[in-house]
Parts: sequence; C-alpha cells; structure tokens
Amino acid sequence: MAFAELLEQVGSLGRFQIFQIVSLVIPIMCLTTHNLLENFTAAIPPHRCWVPLLDNASASALVARGLGPDALLRVSIPLDKHQKPESCRRFLHPQWQLLELNESAPNASGAGTEPCLDGWVYDRSDFTSTIVSKWDMVCDWQFLKPMAQSIYMAGIMTGAVICGPVSDRFGRRLVLSWCYLQMAISGTCCAAVPNFSLYCCLRFLSAFAVAGIMMNTGTLLMEWTKTQARARVMTINALGFSFGQALLSGIAYAIRDWCILQLAVSLPFFLFFLSSWWLAESARWLIITGKMDRGLHELKKVARMNGKKDIRDTLTIEVRNRASAMREELATSETQRTSQGHVGCRGPHRSRGRLSPQVCLGFTFYGLALDLQSLLSDIFLVQVLFGAIDMPNKMGAFFAMNRLGRRLTQAGSLILAGLCILANTMVPQGEPGTLRTTLAVLGIGFVGSAFTCLVVYCSELFPTVLRMTAVGGGQTTARLGSILGPLVRLLGQFNPLLPLIIYGAVPVVSGLAALLLPETLNLPLPDTIQDVKRVKGAEQGESAVKSTKL
Repeated sequence: MAFAELLEQVGSLGRFQIFQIVSLVIPIMCLTTHNLLENFTAAIPPHRCWVPLLDNASASALVARGLGPDALLRVSIPLDKHQKPESCRRFLHPQWQLLELNESAPNASGAGTEPCLDGWVYDRSDFTSTIVSKWDMVCDWQFLKPMAQSIYMAGIMTGAVICGPVSDRFGRRLVLSWCYLQMAISGTCCAAVPNFSLYCCLRFLSAFAVAGIMMNTGTLLMEWTKTQARARVMTINALGFSFGQALLSGIAYAIRDWCILQLAVSLPFFLFFLSSWWLAESARWLIITGKMDRGLHELKKVARMNGKKDIRDTLTIEVRNRASAMREELATSETQRTSQGHVGCRGPHRSRGRLSPQVCLGFTFYGLALDLQSLLSDIFLVQVLFGAIDMPNKMGAFFAMNRLGRRLTQAGSLILAGLCILANTMVPQGEPGTLRTTLAVLGIGFVGSAFTCLVVYCSELFPTVLRMTAVGGGQTTARLGSILGPLVRLLGQFNPLLPLIIYGAVPVVSGLAALLLPETLNLPLPDTIQDVKRVKGAEQGESAVKSTKL
C-alpha cells in the first residue's frame, strides 16, 4: 500500500481534489438525465382511436349542425369501467342513440367495437411530442416502451462488461474521454432518428457510454483520495445523481418536445469530452502497471496544484523506491492469482454477498423510477421529489458508513427500501395518490442510500490492479437487474400489486444477503492482491485474539 504514502506527500485532499470533484461530478449530473430521460421522452399521453366523425373534414360539418366534439366522441368511442373514453377501442358504427338524454334510451353495451385500425389521436397539452406518440407505442404496442428501457439497460450492462477490463488495460481517463464523446454523438443523433429500431440502437450506444463514465468517474475519485475522505468524496459523487434527477425535471418542464429535450441533455457532453483532457490519469494505476514516468508526471502536477512545491524535487527518488516495492508486490500477487485462481476480494463469501445488492439496486430503482406516471399525474413533481429525498438519505448514509460501518449501512438501507415498497401494497386502491407516492419516494430514497454505500464499498473490496474489472462485474450484475426491472411492470396486467410485491421483496432479501460481506471501514485502499491478503490476515489475527480473550 505504498501509494497511500506518496499521495499524502503530494496532497490527498487539496485544490487538485476539489478541481477533480467539480470536473467529474458535473458530468454525472447530466448523465443522470439520460438514465431517467424516458420518463418524459417516452411519456404516454392520453389517447383515443382516430375516428372519421371527429378527425376528418366531415367533422366540421357536423359541428355546424350543433353536434359538438363531446357528442361526437360519445357516439364514436365506448366508455371503459371508469366511465372514461376507451384508449384502444372504437365503435364499429356511430351509436347515435347515446345522444338521447332520458335514462330509458338504449345503451351501447351490446354495440360492436374494433381496435384502432386508423391510428390514434393524442392529447398534446402536457407534451407536444414523445416517442410514444411518434411511433404509436400504445395498446397492442405498449410493450415497446419497457422493451426500449430494457435495451438501454442492456447497453449499460454491456458497457460495464467491456469498459472495466479496458480501463484496467488502457487507463481510466482515456476510457472516460472516449465515453464522453460516444455519449455526445449517440445522444445527439438519437434526436433525429427516423424509426424506432434505430432509436433503440443509439440508446444502446448511449447506455454503453453511461457505464464507462460512471465506473471511471468513481474510480478516479477513489484512487486520488486519502482513506479518511473516501466516503465523503463518494457521497458527493452520489449526490451528483440526486441533483441530476431534479435537473431533469426542470429541463423537461421547460422543453416538452422529446427531440429538443434529447438534444438538450446530449450536447453538453461535447464540452465534457474537450475538458476531460485536462484531467489527471490515476497515478496509482500508472505506477502499478509499470508506467512510472507518466505516474511521476501526474504526481508532480498534483503536488504543484496542491502547493507542495518543495516535494516535487524529492519526488522522483521517492516514487522509484515506492514503485519498486509496489511492482514486487504485484509480481507476487500475479503469481498467486494464477496459481490460486481468485480475484482478490476481501473476506469469505465474497461473490455471493456482493452479487445480491448489485442486482437489487438496478432492479428496484429502475423498476420504480422509470414508471412515474403510475404514481401521480404530475410526473415533474414526482421526479423532483425523487431527487429531493435522495439528498438527505445519501447524507445519512455517509454518517452511517462512518459510524456503523459499510456492511450494516448497506444491509439496513436495502431492508428499509423493501419495507417501504411492500407497505405500498397495503394502501387501498381508492386512497389518494399522495400516500402511495410518499411510500414510493421513501423507498427510492433508501435505495439511494444503498447506492451511496455500494460505490464506496465495492471500490474498497478490490485492489487497484483489478478494481475496474471488479467494478465492471458489479455494474454488470446491477444492469442485469435493471433490464428485468421495467419488464416486471408487465405483470401488472394480471395483478396490479404483483410488481410492487416483487420490487419490495428483492431489496429485503438482498439486504439480508449483504450481511455476508466483510467490513472495510478505515481500511487502506489495497493496490495489489498481496495487500488484500495482508489485511485479511490481520483481520483473522484480530478475530483470533478476541476469541482468546473471550
């Protein structure tokens, strides 16, 4: 763990780290808008079948005879069980008898109906255009919306699989810059696509870049920060996601056309791509992979920004000494990893305990957060509430991590999230949407707490030589859950409570599984597998001493 001492010499929490946090967290805020963008670009506006009486030239003649739009709607569209016009059916023939006002007039219960063979008419009072109205993703085609969301999540999963090992091979900053550019190009082109298939392809590429940005941002922040400040810095990073949720609501409220909204959240990434070339590569990664001259250059740059000018002259010798020790540890670790075949995670039951929270976060969060219209009619307000509750919950997670430890914070956040969601199943259907929204917002808030803990926890469990690969593996499992999350909503056709039961049960089970994870509070960030073994041995020795005392 020799790099920690080098970092202390050049400044582990100075002007450079502040500049880095600002430069990396602002793109994270914009990145969040892409994750939840389809709450607005794919909003389902009120709609009905296109009918000749209402929607062609003959309608004006009928209106001139004293038949208003409401009367024509009544004879053309049947009513659903809530006594509102059907969205997906129309009468085969106009039911003029329905215009009679007396109660003895014949009803339309036996009248023949048919699907919307000529298309739909959409209410454009809230959104002038969405992908739903553009490609008629309603009625028999309503599955296209969750399918598009799952394709996006599949893109993040694919990006996590590829970007993790690539970052460990070619560096954090290079992959981050490429992902900024890919996000800018694919997101901008997405606003001008002529068909749904191409839209899904470009959203897949955008999602691929999202994974690379999230993973490399968190890793760069962790690898340039001292042990005592890691939770604080990663909480700031997590708060960037919260501010991004509120930012999305404001942008979407001002821009009601999906194409313009898509452009508004994509174009800033061209600026982020240009500014990323001023970011420092991880010196920890450079040194551990044998690129000592570049690592020395980055350390000197950090020392200059942090005002450690006197250190710069003696840094060369110090780096060479530390690098030699780190490379010896790395060589030993590689030999042991090859012979023993493990990935260097701390503690027992590592794979089983780590997989469950990752899957749960993606599954529950995106299952709920991508279906805001089911909570309240004002989706702008719900989006702001999600961001607002996220902030205090993540701050609470920061204090809990430092007092209770990573493991208890992770498990407690997941269990509380699940209980809030399960409580929603107890709310009667006739109750106002406010109570359901409150419970859902609280559930999402606790998921945010779990996410804050997880980004710190996952980085602390793995050494530098494998960190991005391991984080990529975790992101892959999380995105597997997020792919399934939107699709579970389709089960609501059989029972409206079934999706909520599943969304609530998964975090509770995952929270219990998180108790299998080891604790990493106040442990140094490992650079090699040998570091992991050393710490693990110390933990086992401490446990043995405690057992002897008992």
